[in-house]
Amino acid sequence: MAVPDTITVPDTELHRYASHPVRFLLRYMRQRAFAHVMVFGAVGMAIGCSVLSSYGIRHLVDIMTTAGQAGPGRAVWSAVGVLIGLIVADNISWRIAGWFASGTFVAVTGDIRQDLFRFLTGHSPAYFSERIPTSLAARIATAGNVSFVLENMLAWNVLPPALNVVLSVSLMLSVSWVMGGVTVITAFGLCFVMFRLAIRGRRLHGLYAEAAAGLEGETLDVMGNIALVRAFGMRGRERLRFNALAQNEMGQRLKSLRYMERLRMVHAALTAILTTGLLIWAVLLWQWGQATVGQVVMVITLGFAILHGTRDLAMSLVETIQHNARLSEVLSALLLPHDMPDAADATAISAPVRGDVAFKDVSFAYPNGAPVLSDFNLHIKPGTRVGLVGRSGSGKSTVLALLQRLRFVQSGKILIDGQDIRGLTDDALRGCLSIVPQDVSLLHRTVMENIRYGRPDASNADVFMAAQAAGCRDFIEAMPEGFETLVGDRGVKLSGGQRQRIAIARAFLRNAPILILDEATSALDTESEEHVQHALDRLMVGRTVIAVAHRLSTLRNFDRIVVMQDGRIVEDGSPATLEQQDGPYKYFLSKQVTHA
Repeated sequence: MAVPDTITVPDTELHRYASHPVRFLLRYMRQRAFAHVMVFGAVGMAIGCSVLSSYGIRHLVDIMTTAGQAGPGRAVWSAVGVLIGLIVADNISWRIAGWFASGTFVAVTGDIRQDLFRFLTGHSPAYFSERIPTSLAARIATAGNVSFVLENMLAWNVLPPALNVVLSVSLMLSVSWVMGGVTVITAFGLCFVMFRLAIRGRRLHGLYAEAAAGLEGETLDVMGNIALVRAFGMRGRERLRFNALAQNEMGQRLKSLRYMERLRMVHAALTAILTTGLLIWAVLLWQWGQATVGQVVMVITLGFAILHGTRDLAMSLVETIQHNARLSEVLSALLLPHDMPDAADATAISAPVRGDVAFKDVSFAYPNGAPVLSDFNLHIKPGTRVGLVGRSGSGKSTVLALLQRLRFVQSGKILIDGQDIRGLTDDALRGCLSIVPQDVSLLHRTVMENIRYGRPDASNADVFMAAQAAGCRDFIEAMPEGFETLVGDRGVKLSGGQRQRIAIARAFLRNAPILILDEATSALDTESEEHVQHALDRLMVGRTVIAVAHRLSTLRNFDRIVVMQDGRIVEDGSPATLEQQDGPYKYFLSKQVTHA
């Protein structure tokens, strides 16, 4: 399916908006400037016609009261025509604004979601390991929804009363400078007070946004691990935990809403007092002969519009601040700078990859941890099969993680065909590698789509050949829908051996020169392991293979065994050679034979 062209913000810029939600939204509005000008321009036109309708009413009333029923009919009907024209233009302008807004605001929502998804997928695995991934995914949807609400509020709840007040004040000044001036000062003073009070409530809105995001994340986390919850009989405890979080979220929301209601009460009382005073003043002007009946009608209409406009504007700004706090929480969680970005001068691999891998004086330590590797050196020639062996914590998995650039080395360098992997783009590096892990990751898509993930442009025939080579075509075709069968969340509908063989088929299709096997058979039963091992034997032909395995029997046909201990290489040689030496490898081998 083709992906439509979209307007995006480069990754190097997006994180700058983490603490600036207003600037973030304005950036996307500017990118669709013409459409937004049409929306807000049409809204301005509608408000202008609406306010001028008050002048049209005044003009009509004055003609009717001064001329009487026998007065000039042409002037009366001309005034009626002007008023009708303003009413029609008012309605048409609103519809123009609504038509453009319906497409533009949705498009901005899509732009934001696509950019945030692209940015989120640029984070390293370490970022996701410290957070709930499903909660982060939910925040992308939240960012789009909140942005949509904010744009709608600006167009329909903030801009109209603001323009209404400004234009109404201008007309009122034409009747009485004193009345207009007092009304302006009173209205904007009221608006300023309400806005300042709204700002003071921003912390409450932020606490509610944080509580809502936390509840959503916890819910998704439990739903994603419901099998674990049931296996340990923890449904009751999780319900209690959810209830506590929900109560906290509702409490924070209640505080936020009650604060807004108190503001509304204050504004309602003040508006009633001021409206009463304005009405009495206008009538007194008429009694003193300083205003016509039409002017009194216009002043009262405009006065109500100004005072109610300031109320609507103040309340809209309060709600805007609340939604802005929610957007701020989302952006602060998602738009952290990438901790493992491509180098500024990163390039693609310079030539067809042979698969020569070298670790040179590599040192690495996890955050707040002791060094795992210190001055580590390892050279693997193209087409060589190398097995990494050692106790847990010896550094084997770290070696694989550094080669995949899931972590950056702190000193030294890792080379592929003599080229430092830090100088490669992430896509270029991934193109060199195929990985078959112990815990196979499958998407909730069809078998066909999961295998094709290794090479998205592969034909169906290529997928069938890869499945055949991996020894999984038979059991796939035996499924009710064959290759179109959905595998379920993380492949839950398949057995462990079936998932492994699909991962191998994916690696066959990818056809990368370097193959990484991370405990690819350790979690399988004997029969499944045999099927998977045969498939792996076919996959390893002609490739550089680096494998971590606890079952040493899977490494018997390898060219080299590298035994690691405390981040150092303590033995290195062929399996046959190491079996004859009194060293760690022989000890590990004897222990496995004893327990077999």
